[in-house]
Amino acid sequence: MKKPELLVTPTQVEDIEKLAHAGANAFIVGQERYGLRLAGEFNRGAVQEAVEIAHNMQTKLYVAMNALFHNEKVEELTEYIQFLDQIKVDGIVFGDPAVLMAAREAAPNMKLHWNTETTATNWYSCNYWGRKGAKRAVLARELNMDAVVEIKEHAEVEVEVQVHGMTCMFQSKRSLIGNYFEYQGKVMEIENRKRDTGLFLHDKERNNKYPIYEDENGTHIMSPNDICIIDELEDMIDAEVDSFKIDGVLKTPEYLIEVTKKYRKAIDLCVDNREEYEEIKDQLLNEIEEIQPTNRPLDTGFFFKETVY
Repeated sequence: MKKPELLVTPTQVEDIEKLAHAGANAFIVGQERYGLRLAGEFNRGAVQEAVEIAHNMQTKLYVAMNALFHNEKVEELTEYIQFLDQIKVDGIVFGDPAVLMAAREAAPNMKLHWNTETTATNWYSCNYWGRKGAKRAVLARELNMDAVVEIKEHAEVEVEVQVHGMTCMFQSKRSLIGNYFEYQGKVMEIENRKRDTGLFLHDKERNNKYPIYEDENGTHIMSPNDICIIDELEDMIDAEVDSFKIDGVLKTPEYLIEVTKKYRKAIDLCVDNREEYEEIKDQLLNEIEEIQPTNRPLDTGFFFKETVY
């Protein structure tokens, strides 16, 4: 039985080596001009440094280009992909077909991961994009466990699943937060909006707080809870899902390192010593709950129920 890749989104270059020591096999980085909902901003210099560190640690480095591109950015894609190819990144995450078309011209051997956030809900779609050139499909967060396993059984491409962290509930290309502050006669610089982790939408009826932030790609409203299925990995490991993702959006480096260590232990035991995994998986969940921010309850997302919002 193979072990799935443990994929983490670091907040800064300095964390990559620490996360690799903690057990991560791969990383996703990028800059918000081309990628959506990144844990940290990585300019070209930082991406190149990240590639070098990741490869020195015998891990992989993928770059996010999963934004929605309008005409004014399309001409940039080929040159940026050429840059990523030159520094030898291990893959590009895309959602817009414009990236796939640009990659065919600029870097035909580049590995492509199809990620449209919400529409990867069946194996036909995964295989369609696989036949177009994608090597991996990132499944929608809204799928239950049975659907994930069924897709993996029929997929012609690698399958990636998020196992930990917050999920996006809503995105608008409009600057909703900035417009609101301007309406109040206040100033809010766009470069500071993503760094402010203290903005929430409060739902009194459900007593939920939804993190909200704004960047170059618009406004993002995130889930009130964090997914955590460290104690429910058996079915996906048995189905040989290829990659488990820990999402680091709005998380501290220290938190990500500790969570990565615990998932590394869980994956290794689930593959190598299932009996011991069954004995300690509840303990691993409790250990994560102990370091979990008080305003971010853990749940199992859509894996075992129809809705979480």
